[in-house]
Amino acid sequence: MSTWTDRLGDSLSRFIEKHDKATRLTLTAVAASALTATGILTYQATRRRLQSHSLLHGQSRRRSSLHASIPAPLTLSEKQIQEQLYETTAFLGQERMDKLRNSFVIIVGAGGVGSWAALMLLRAGVGRIRIIDFDQVTLSSLNRHAVAVLEDVGTPKVTAIKKHFKRIAPFVQVESCIDLFNAETADALLSGSPDYVVDAIDNIDTKLDLIKYCYDRNITLLSSMGAGAKADPSRIQIADISQTLEEPLARSVRKKLKKMGIEQGVPVVYSTEKPHHVKLLPLEEERVEEADDYAALPEFRSRILPVLGTLPSIFGMTIASYVILKLTDYPDFDPLAIKLRDGLYSRMHRDLLSREIKKYKSRTCALDAHDVGYIFEEMWHGKSVISGPNDRLALTRWVASEPLSYHNTVCMTREEAKAHERLPADVNLREHYGDAICDAVQDRLNKERKLRELWDDVF
Repeated sequence: MSTWTDRLGDSLSRFIEKHDKATRLTLTAVAASALTATGILTYQATRRRLQSHSLLHGQSRRRSSLHASIPAPLTLSEKQIQEQLYETTAFLGQERMDKLRNSFVIIVGAGGVGSWAALMLLRAGVGRIRIIDFDQVTLSSLNRHAVAVLEDVGTPKVTAIKKHFKRIAPFVQVESCIDLFNAETADALLSGSPDYVVDAIDNIDTKLDLIKYCYDRNITLLSSMGAGAKADPSRIQIADISQTLEEPLARSVRKKLKKMGIEQGVPVVYSTEKPHHVKLLPLEEERVEEADDYAALPEFRSRILPVLGTLPSIFGMTIASYVILKLTDYPDFDPLAIKLRDGLYSRMHRDLLSREIKKYKSRTCALDAHDVGYIFEEMWHGKSVISGPNDRLALTRWVASEPLSYHNTVCMTREEAKAHERLPADVNLREHYGDAICDAVQDRLNKERKLRELWDDVF
């Protein structure tokens, strides 16, 4: 069978014979060039295929050789360990990598957040990791756990984690403690002078025990707030507990810590998102009277918030990144306060206080700067309820006769707020502003009221 190049040559020969000598010479040169180029391209394509084949088989042989060099149970030479940690070392530098490999981190809580934090600390090369949790792997926890698989269901979470971790980084010392952390067990469980403690506990009482224990003893700690019922990864922040915006668990923790004499100095990972469409998972009717029987331990919640599995993993990896950089004294690492708007919130808070004093003769303001930030950002998205985006905004009461609160505060431009406050006491706001604006305001205020009822029930 003739090739396409043979057919091309025959066609060109017949074409050339029909023309004069000069034309034939020109066409012959063109044809020769085309055939030469075709030959070169064919040769290059064949060579690339052979090189690709050789490369693939060479990589396969190298991979097989590497696997063969690691006997079971897995053991790695120092050279192999350095190769496994190469990317992290390249990022941090050798001196900081040495610090990391000599570090000791304790993670309390081995669920969705804690397991991911532990996994990424392990992969980074933290030398010693202790994981504390009393609970077992369940089928429902597989949507968010970092390493647990079906065969781990029914086994302690820390046991499953240690088993899988040995297959990833056998050179890391992993300690698993099947125990419940509380004030009585704290001394034993946190022994050994850890360089960092990660709080990934989902029970508020034991979370407070851990925070206070570490705070009183100057043990460096990073605490995770709630990842349940959250969906927006862009809202995850790192801040001091005193700077957290209106996040339900953070708010509850902040208030209780204040009663313990702790107002700041506790860094936390939290989300500014306040979900509108999720609720506590209900107990089945036959379980209601025996709710305690379905809790992991007495006084632990048996009703839980639904969890989108991606969010705990992002919380955990955020924690791991923070801890790694802090342990290694990474330069210029200082997480920014949310949106760098603290100054704006303080200014708006002063303006609101001034309005309350002048208009309503109130000596205090029921909302603080954090409340102002939440209302401005989360409730009204930094826009006037009347005219939309503007760079001269203020907060004011919606209904003048009702007290200032989350359920009665709106965002307007400064001029709109002044005009709103001059309205007669008996004004009909719906007639004044129209149905569209009033419906939008009432809908948002009602959502906020329901949210507060929901989260107050949770925490």
